[in-house]
This record gives sequence, C-alpha cells and structure tokens, in this order.
Amino acid sequence: MIFKFDFYKTSCMKKLLIAIFCMTFGWVYQGHAQASSIGQKASGPEFKFDGGDTHDFGIVKRGPIANHTFEFTNTGTRPLNVMNVTPSCGCTGVDWIKTPVPPGGKGWIKLGLKTEEQHGVFNKEVYIQSDAITPHGEKRYTLYIKGDARDELPKGSEKK
Repeated sequence: MIFKFDFYKTSCMKKLLIAIFCMTFGWVYQGHAQASSIGQKASGPEFKFDGGDTHDFGIVKRGPIANHTFEFTNTGTRPLNVMNVTPSCGCTGVDWIKTPVPPGGKGWIKLGLKTEEQHGVFNKEVYIQSDAITPHGEKRYTLYIKGDARDELPKGSEKK
C-alpha cells in the first residue's frame, strides 16, 4: 500500500511539473513572438496622404461640382499600384493615377462631387483598391469627404 501511495504521488508530481513546464514555455514563446513583431515594419507599398484621409468642403452652394485632389506619397518599400477607386454613391466622380508609384513617389486621387444632388450635410466614402498595406489590415483603404450643401450661402462664407 505504501508503494502505491508513492507511485501515485510521483505520478501526480510528474504531471504537475509537465503542466508547469508547458505553461512556462507557452508564455515565453508568446512574449518572444510579440516582442519580435512589435519592432518590425511590414514591407510593401504604403499610402501617406498629404493633409490626411478626410476632406471637409465646408459650406458649398448646391449646383456646381466640388472638386478635391487627394495627394499621397508611397512611404513603403515597393511600387504602389492603385487598381480601382470606387465612391460610396454615384454622386461622386473619380480619377486616379494609373501608373505604379515608386517608393518615395507621389500619386493622386481626384474626386468631383455633384453638389446638386446633395441636400444639407453630407458624408461620403471613397474606397481604394490597391496593393498597399492598410493601417489595420483592411482589404481596402477608405477616404472621406464631407460638407454642407445649401441653396443659398450665408453672407461671408463665399470662398475667395
């Protein structure tokens, strides 16, 4: 009986030590993997938009087309290819650079918003399909335009 008790005690200790070893190894491995990925920057093409990824038209008169050009720099390590640019609605016309943008090079995306189709405050999105690395791993990069389209402009709000 004493022999069985010792055997049981030894078996439990072995299982406990193995479990502790596995947990410790897992924590060490996970910490090493996180530490090595923190300092790494993904390689590939990357957008950096001059002035950010949002444009505010402010108060605009309904009727004329409101134009804006988003200019960007490829801050990545490989040429950046913009395959397609799609607005969230048919009220926005788009054009973009069709040639690859080399690392350090400049590119553009032009938008033309039909203000006659806007009534009051508007918020629109424009989706960029490219081979660029996105900030949070999304499949596409999103630009934003906003403003307030009115029939009559308030005094003093005319752009000069």
